[in-house]
Amino acid sequence: MIRHRSFVVLAVVATLLVAEVAVAGAPTEQLRSAVDRVIKTLDDPAMKAEGKAGERRQAVRKIANEIFAWDETAKRALARHWQARTETQRQEFVKLFGDLLERSYIARIENYGGEKITYLSDSIDDETAMVRTKIVTKQGSEVPVDYRMLRRGDRWLVYDVVIEGVSLVSNYRTQFNKIIQTSSYEELVKKMKSKQEEFQEPKPKA
Repeated sequence: MIRHRSFVVLAVVATLLVAEVAVAGAPTEQLRSAVDRVIKTLDDPAMKAEGKAGERRQAVRKIANEIFAWDETAKRALARHWQARTETQRQEFVKLFGDLLERSYIARIENYGGEKITYLSDSIDDETAMVRTKIVTKQGSEVPVDYRMLRRGDRWLVYDVVIEGVSLVSNYRTQFNKIIQTSSYEELVKKMKSKQEEFQEPKPKA
């Protein structure tokens, strides 16, 4: 079964605090302006009301769709196995992987507890960029979070998040490669579809 490292809970805080707001500007400026948009959604009293969880998550999910380059993330996670896939298979994989990431992260949105994000520096290399930040928890501990981004037109999109030196893409690449090597690509897709169905199943009422 596809597993997540323990950093995922921290990743949701970092990653979901990112969204495209400005249509131009340096990667850091676009990240910084995005924080207010997501924080506003999470802190909105109306959104915190009982029965609003689905609406709140949908709002954050919309922002995630705007900032993530799901296709690039999927391609890099599948690595060398991407080349052997047909265009139809690639489209299916991007959709499954994007859905897996979205649902996994947004399902943990309640873990947001007022953590602060500090922007340290950024570096641009032609069409890619790295934005270095840190998450400061309420306890005062600091967690380094780096965003790998690529330029598409006048927008910068996230394709990888590196938390405490551990790459999200590399983490999934290792898992995906193991499944394909020990079984098959078809088995990987089967597992991803099974995970998708788990997310879609309504939780029994207490």
